Amino acid sequence: MARSTGFLDTILTSPSTERYRVGISLLFLLGVWLTVGSFSDGMPGSMLLMAAAVIGGYMAINIGANDVANNMGPAVGSGALSLGAAVLIAAVFEAGGALIAGGNVVSTIKGGIIDPSTLDDGRAFVWLMTAALLAGALWLNLATWMGAPVSTTHSIVGGVLGAGIAAGGWGIADWAVMGKIAASWVISPVLGGALAALFLFAIKKTVLYRQDVVPAARTFVPWLVAIMAWAFGTYLMVKGVKKVIKVDFLEASLVGLVAAAVVFVMVRTLVGRKASTMENSSAGVNTLFTWPLIFAAALLSFAHGANDVANAIGPLAAINDALAGGAVVTSAAIPLWVMMVGALGIAVGLMLFGPRLIKTVGSEITELDKTRAFCIALSAALTVILASQLGLPVSSTHIAIGGVFGVGFLREYLKRNYATQLHKIIEHHDPDEQERLKPFLDDFRNASVEEMESLLKQAKKDKQQVPLSKAERKRLKKIYREEMVKRSHLVKIAAAWIITVPASAIMAAILFFTLRGLLI
Repeated sequence: MARSTGFLDTILTSPSTERYRVGISLLFLLGVWLTVGSFSDGMPGSMLLMAAAVIGGYMAINIGANDVANNMGPAVGSGALSLGAAVLIAAVFEAGGALIAGGNVVSTIKGGIIDPSTLDDGRAFVWLMTAALLAGALWLNLATWMGAPVSTTHSIVGGVLGAGIAAGGWGIADWAVMGKIAASWVISPVLGGALAALFLFAIKKTVLYRQDVVPAARTFVPWLVAIMAWAFGTYLMVKGVKKVIKVDFLEASLVGLVAAAVVFVMVRTLVGRKASTMENSSAGVNTLFTWPLIFAAALLSFAHGANDVANAIGPLAAINDALAGGAVVTSAAIPLWVMMVGALGIAVGLMLFGPRLIKTVGSEITELDKTRAFCIALSAALTVILASQLGLPVSSTHIAIGGVFGVGFLREYLKRNYATQLHKIIEHHDPDEQERLKPFLDDFRNASVEEMESLLKQAKKDKQQVPLSKAERKRLKKIYREEMVKRSHLVKIAAAWIITVPASAIMAAILFFTLRGLLI
């Protein structure tokens, strides 16, 4: 398995295979064109439906390439999954979520951002949805090329808004809804980051900072994983299968509680068995989170496929119904072929183009281990549950990326806090003892955050530290201020988030006028 996934990792990330990725994508879209053409021949608007199906497939490819990285990135970056294994698992669960729990009817206007009843012409509605779909796909393609994980929901929202305004004027838009969407640019990452940092800090205080890590892990890790099981059990009922099984929050919570009880017993037994051979360090604790991370990544992918496939197939289903009935539709039945275009497109996009964003999320923003990745996954599920109950508009993409930044900034805070403690310890010692300080500084420079606290305690106990010169203190501070979160990625991603809606809206408006000019 290791050799096969290692080989697959090489294939997925090799620059020389880029032309093959593009070629396979074009073959998939050609297959969509020919398949739709085979059964739509003679139908009204057959060519437009074929073109819309290809655009829907293109949108699905870009959803797979960009959005799925948020679920798999932390698991890959932490080493819980190889890149090849993550891509295979995500492709299967994304497609499964779309086909099994994607539902039979989809809202054609995501989030009610425009009122299509103001449109008198059914053709204008078809052009609107086609332009929105293509604009959203083009923006996602550009964002993926730049290495910026963005919200696919916001991409299609921007497309519908821009094309809607082009078709019906400014009055067609519901600006109160758009205000809530804009608010989610702050709400989503802040909630995700705060919860992820909170859980990581709790794990550090209850387990990693203890002198005897193994007994602490035996006590607390089963509870932590049980909380995760409750969160994901509830999350799947609230979000993952809501279109198939209708449950209220209390019923979903009870399902999650049953899952948590089963998982608690299993994990407590597992940790008990591993305790005798487990390393008494953070590395030993990390191994306990491997399987929870794998299950979390798979379940997040399933829920994502069930929910976000609508971003690709919602407009396509609307176009299909509008062409068949010649009228504007606010909700549309989903034919099997439409669902297949979305499900297979997401899987194709993930396998061909997803690895780039998976690497960005998993390893290029901040260094992740299994404990940190666990906190990010748990934060993602809990934030969606909390936001759903409070009626807050949130983006799963923004939540996941916010979680990554949250754990990174917590690591920076903790390290700088320890640096302050060190300076307080050493500034009162005799300068003549500087030679005795050098071994300590060498150890401290190479220490992890967890090891730094141990070194500080040893320093207080043994009184072996000596003060540094002013130049040495500045040099030491520079070491402490090493960035654990890459600011360049923060700026790039935040900028991409902010311009997603206006960028896709402008493109959609231009495309609408172009389509109308060509088809009238």
